[in-house]
Amino acid sequence: MQLRWTDEQQAFRGRVRDFLARELPENFEELAHKGPASREIHEFSIDFCGKLSAEGLLVPHWPEEWGGSGATAYEHFILGEEMWIAGEPRGGQYMNVNWIGVTLIKYGTQEQKERYVPPMAEGRTLWCQGFSEPGAGSDLASLRTRAERRGDGYRINGQKIWTSYATFADTCFLLARTGEGKAGIAVFLVPMDTPGITVRPIPSLIGEGDIHEVFFDDVDIPETARLGEEGAAWEIITFALSNERVGIPRYALALRVIERAVERLKAQGDFTSELVRGRAARAVRACEAARMMVYKVLDDRARGQPPSPESSVARRAVITAERLTAEFVVEFVPECLADDKLIEAHHQRAIVAGIASGALEIQLNLIANHLLSLPR
Repeated sequence: MQLRWTDEQQAFRGRVRDFLARELPENFEELAHKGPASREIHEFSIDFCGKLSAEGLLVPHWPEEWGGSGATAYEHFILGEEMWIAGEPRGGQYMNVNWIGVTLIKYGTQEQKERYVPPMAEGRTLWCQGFSEPGAGSDLASLRTRAERRGDGYRINGQKIWTSYATFADTCFLLARTGEGKAGIAVFLVPMDTPGITVRPIPSLIGEGDIHEVFFDDVDIPETARLGEEGAAWEIITFALSNERVGIPRYALALRVIERAVERLKAQGDFTSELVRGRAARAVRACEAARMMVYKVLDDRARGQPPSPESSVARRAVITAERLTAEFVVEFVPECLADDKLIEAHHQRAIVAGIASGALEIQLNLIANHLLSLPR
């Protein structure tokens, strides 16, 4: 496993930092505080991601055929770390970069790839994922939204919840049931302006526009909207989730938050007790442990290894780092939540760290079943 960046990778990180220093406005932290699903960030991200694309810094890890430069998974994570440290100026487009695009490139038909991949590579489009439901959150095998055969297409009926970015999304990466069990689930690529789709925002504590209900009432789509074959969706979902679960380098922002909180405490003369210093060290250790576990998954991916339960282990470590960081701020420097927009934004995002991309409890079950082989 690689533990040290090469000179070329360090140079790539420098390119990303230089671009951010040049293109981000001075008040970006205040803007980022509104959340990646807000209208302001959405509008900013369309312009920003277009500039990233022009610089070859939006999807460098994608194949050259589809707008990338054939860079490795390591450059992908260097890019993600720097974006999250800055407050994630890509908005919801990080999902395109991390997992939707690569999933379409791997499993899509030529027609699907030609239709959907170039707009992602150019930073011109936003997607949402239609996974969670009121009665089936992280347990995707229990979903109830149905896609029934109608002639040469499908009619979809059901409801999704959470669905970040649904208000502004152009397309939904939708899971719907065509039969029973895991084999009875299919993936559909559904334009959000299709008749019969209703989006309702849900007010929340975690940022503007983050949570929605999405209703599908007699939504008719062609067979060409299905990604992969019926009965083959679980392989696609496993691949997509393995990229999603460790795709957000939350530990990078958490570490920056700890550093900023410690700076405040030192300036106040409050960073002297063993308790405070020990709790700060504990949070830093958790961030570094999460980073190393994510790098293990990254190393496997770079070597072409198939998805494994290690991604759930890394996800568990990231959640722990987020929570310890948030708890440190709340206990020892709570005033930062009122006067430091970046720290407040981190706190909001830490609230959902154990829910988004698969609840912590689901990750623990996957670890127990597939890594430790414990009895059910």
